[in-house]
Formats: sequence, C-alpha cells, structure tokens
Amino acid sequence: MVIVGWPVVDHKNMRAVLSGLILSALTVPCLAQNVLKSEPLVLAPYEIAYVQAASCSLGKVLKVTGAIGACIAKRSA
Repeated sequence: MVIVGWPVVDHKNMRAVLSGLILSALTVPCLAQNVLKSEPLVLAPYEIAYVQAASCSLGKVLKVTGAIGACIAKRSA
C-alpha cells in the first residue's frame, strides 16, 4: 500500500544520506581554527595564526600574519 504524497524510501538512498551525515559530522571539527595561548616566534610568509592575547577583550582573538623577510608582522584584532 502506497500513500499518495509520501516518497518511497529506497535503502540505497537511505545509506547514502546516512553516510553523508556521518562524514560531515566527522569533518566539521577538523575545519576549526586552533587558537594559540601565546604569539609564535616564527611564522611562514602570509601564514595566519589566531592568538588569545590579554590585550583583546573577552571572546575576541588576535589575528597574526607572517611577514616576508625583515618586514614587521601585521597584527589585527
């Protein structure tokens, strides 16, 4: 008996949807940025690090970008 308006669920489609949900749940934590407790001494050019600094207010982090050669590193809150 098929009720009109209800989609017929195929087990292959259900497995694909379930596999997709599990895969996305496992990959999302991997995409999070690490927040460091202190500013790194050396950063590669254009590399970005987020630092929990005392100069920032609660809930904010300092974004530090690596510089080229002897240039000064760019800091932005």
